[in-house]
Amino acid sequence: MIALALFAQGCNFDFQPSIPAGLQASPFLPATKASTTQTVPIVSPDSTQAHPAPTLPCQDNLTFISDLTIPDGSKVKPDAILDKRWEVQNTGTCNWDERYTLRLIAGEPLGAKETQALYPARSGVSLVIRIEFLAPSQAGSYRSAWQAYNPAGEPFGDTIYIAVNVTE
Repeated sequence: MIALALFAQGCNFDFQPSIPAGLQASPFLPATKASTTQTVPIVSPDSTQAHPAPTLPCQDNLTFISDLTIPDGSKVKPDAILDKRWEVQNTGTCNWDERYTLRLIAGEPLGAKETQALYPARSGVSLVIRIEFLAPSQAGSYRSAWQAYNPAGEPFGDTIYIAVNVTE
């Protein structure tokens, strides 16, 4: 019966081994399902490391929507100030910043600087581009064409232009 009672107590039996002097016992915690073991890889300079997938460059695009002022073929007076506005949309995936420009690509500058700042615009946004021109003194038909350029100096998108007839 004594053996059966000891067996029933199982783990409750309190056994205290003697620890030699100078040695200290450390507590032992048995592993549980919640505990996990992580292995930290050792990477040497010669080993091949995984590199993140490269991000694809964004795409530039400008889409002309409409002339807001001075429709094509408008009759204007000599030396008149022409406040031209175009509605466009940034239909690319790049956001335009201060490095983007609008440049004269054909025709006369009509008193405007040949390189203009392209308004900063996030991808998908519609905006208005405005340039003030000066009509020539001489009667005739005039056209000034402009193109957007990205920071790398590459043209993109629809060409926008002003086309007027100077009449006396």
